[in-house]
Amino acid sequence: MKPLSAANPMKRLPSSVRWLAIALLLGSASWGTSKALTSSTLTTSGNSLRRSSAFTANKQTSAATPEQVRVYAVSSTVLAVEVAAPTVIKGQQSTYVPQPGDTLVRDNGYTRVKRNSVVIGTLTEATNPSGERTFYPYDQVTQSALNLAAADLPRGYAISSAGDADYSQPTQPIDIFRKTKPVNMAEVTPTQRLWLAQSTLYLTLPKPIKPGETYQIRFSNLGLADTTYRYEPTKSLSEAVHVSQLGFRPDDPLKVGYLSTWMGNGGGLDYPEKLKFTLVDQHTQQPVFSSVATRVRSAAQTEDPRGRDYTLTEVHRLDFSAFNQPGEYRLCVAGIGCSLEFEMASSVWQKAFITATRGFYHQRSGIAITAPYSDFRRPRAFHPDDGVKVYQSGASLLDVDMGIGDRDTFKALTAEKTNDIVPNAWGGYFDAGDWDRRIQHLAVPRGLLELYNLFPDHFKTIQLNIPESTNDLPDVLDEALWSLDSFRRLQTADGGIRGGIESAEHPRYGETSWQESQTIMAYAPDVWSSYLYAGVAARAAFILKADDAALADTYQQSALLAMAYAEKHYPERTYTGELQHHVKDQRNLAALELYRLTQASKWHELFLATTVFQAADAEPFIYSRHEQRDAAFLYAGINGPLKLAGMPPLPIDARVQANARAALLRYADELVTLTNTTAFGWSKDHPESPVGWGNGLGAPRGINLLQAHALTQASKYLLAGISSAQFNAGANPDNLVLTTGMGDRSPQNPLIIDQRLTAQSPPPGITVYGPADLSLNQNYWGIEAIASSTFPPPTAWPTVETYFDIYLYPMSAEFTVDYMLLTAYTWGYLSAR
Repeated sequence: MKPLSAANPMKRLPSSVRWLAIALLLGSASWGTSKALTSSTLTTSGNSLRRSSAFTANKQTSAATPEQVRVYAVSSTVLAVEVAAPTVIKGQQSTYVPQPGDTLVRDNGYTRVKRNSVVIGTLTEATNPSGERTFYPYDQVTQSALNLAAADLPRGYAISSAGDADYSQPTQPIDIFRKTKPVNMAEVTPTQRLWLAQSTLYLTLPKPIKPGETYQIRFSNLGLADTTYRYEPTKSLSEAVHVSQLGFRPDDPLKVGYLSTWMGNGGGLDYPEKLKFTLVDQHTQQPVFSSVATRVRSAAQTEDPRGRDYTLTEVHRLDFSAFNQPGEYRLCVAGIGCSLEFEMASSVWQKAFITATRGFYHQRSGIAITAPYSDFRRPRAFHPDDGVKVYQSGASLLDVDMGIGDRDTFKALTAEKTNDIVPNAWGGYFDAGDWDRRIQHLAVPRGLLELYNLFPDHFKTIQLNIPESTNDLPDVLDEALWSLDSFRRLQTADGGIRGGIESAEHPRYGETSWQESQTIMAYAPDVWSSYLYAGVAARAAFILKADDAALADTYQQSALLAMAYAEKHYPERTYTGELQHHVKDQRNLAALELYRLTQASKWHELFLATTVFQAADAEPFIYSRHEQRDAAFLYAGINGPLKLAGMPPLPIDARVQANARAALLRYADELVTLTNTTAFGWSKDHPESPVGWGNGLGAPRGINLLQAHALTQASKYLLAGISSAQFNAGANPDNLVLTTGMGDRSPQNPLIIDQRLTAQSPPPGITVYGPADLSLNQNYWGIEAIASSTFPPPTAWPTVETYFDIYLYPMSAEFTVDYMLLTAYTWGYLSAR
């Protein structure tokens, strides 16, 4: 096994991850003027990181109201007081209507609007059809009352109870611990950003509190209104109890929750062994299952071959796998409290898959996102019928740093721009904070087509409510073809595939996708993009044979043409380093896909000549050397789970097939071990992969586990696959589903410019990058920006709690569509198996 570098993975990340001048991109003069939320700066509101208060902008308050403070137990001797982050009134784009006395000021390359001597927003370069300018105002926030300095002192609190003799008199806690975490961002002036933080205060009590009793909590000089708390551990929510908010299928062989608490500067909280827990029916309020918790890790225990402790506290597993009755439940731990509600139903994974797959619809370019397909609204963007022109560039994606090369993408595209217009250049998927559509996005159709290949009868029944839902193709195939078809339109007459479409720079401040005012260019065709496309188009043609023979032929001819182009131009250069790895692997996979499609022996011979599985001990993936996991699964299953009904077996090399199968299963076995080692049962792309940017814990890493299950039907792979899906689904210390629109809590501030500028709720189905190991990125500007409003310092936080729901914190809140595919594939397989 070759160790993976903690730094090298950055090379392969999407463009907006490598923003070198993000401050300029988003219109601020300097990150150095960003401001933390210190005491008495802003007001607290809501009672969790995703709920808003009724306060309006600029409303003053002398104390946070009880509704803004939430109290819960994490043990019978520790109460948590959560003071939610301030409310942000987000700026919302509108047509600029000049007012008397308005002054337009040029600043840092942007036009600011000054009204009554105050800069209130920015005029963008975009205009509406009437030629009027677009105005983007700054955010507004409420003021803070929480006095953090006083909050850390026990004398600021007094707990009393009329029914508990131990607290008949106001009693101070023994100690106070705290964690303060920014969960939103407000841009309030051209040079000032506020990082809006939620604080959780842990009150260590001198004696246990008693179930059924009510306690008054008084705050002295904290800026918080006094509140009451009734201790009912069989009913009350406790953030210490974590469970999937998606729920479980009754026949899922693994059903688990977790118990853990990290108290910031108080460190991890230890719990007694074998605490009793119960599953409580949400409707009858009766316990339906009981067992005892199992401690799965102690504090300061490493969780992977990198020797990292990602949790910094002990974790107990709450296993109720033996229970299989449909219903709605919560998980309650004796003396502590209960989880959020979850469902047990046969449709759980199917509903989750539909939401995740509709996330791709919400990222579509070239059509309007509107009713009846979504509550999210976005006008049509980047379509030639609206006058959008895409110019041909001589720079290829293979050679630039948004692809697998070293050239600066924007400089290369612009320097080699021509005046030739590329016809029919539209469609595909946007990526997070950019409008690019690149060949890497074909991971989405590749994965969706594989799911359909494995379970055609199941996915024929799935309705996604997309514009193509009325045609004769299953919706899953329609969505798979959306991105693929955009690259078929980019194919040149000689078969070459352009690597995608890119603007001349990152989006201009204040402009939405449909207002793009920069030059738009298509990459030149290259062999890497052509091989990658040929493989996916061949897969589409193979699977479409049973549903649409004519369309299958269209894709077959397109795939063969792309392959011919790539083979013709492949010998023209020497491939070393990353180019060797990526180009040769895509050549290998494309040859195998074409062999399955055409049964032509020449493609089989090319596959055998380029596969690593000639060696019995070959690994399917070694970072920077080769990546042949998809080829391993396809060759291992070509006459098994991936064979179409009624088709005769294909001739194969039995030795190479056995090697490929064994390699993939060895790899999956390593991931099984990893899910049993990590405290919350998650997996990674590779046991030695860093939990870093673009490789965080937002998406489940279960595809290879589920492929192993498809090949063997061995229960250990299904168990590990389900385990790997729990963290993303809400079984994590934040009790947050890391895909928008799911569960009781999900991200509200993903890096989606169109959402932010229109002040809408996020579109459902977007899986964010999620928590990352901050020790790998200690010099990252985002960590520096939030440091003064984070306590303890960001790099002291456990990795599993480093999701910051901040629009302008790409390490957590960004995403790519190929990353989203990890979630859709996992949930889709679990719904169909």
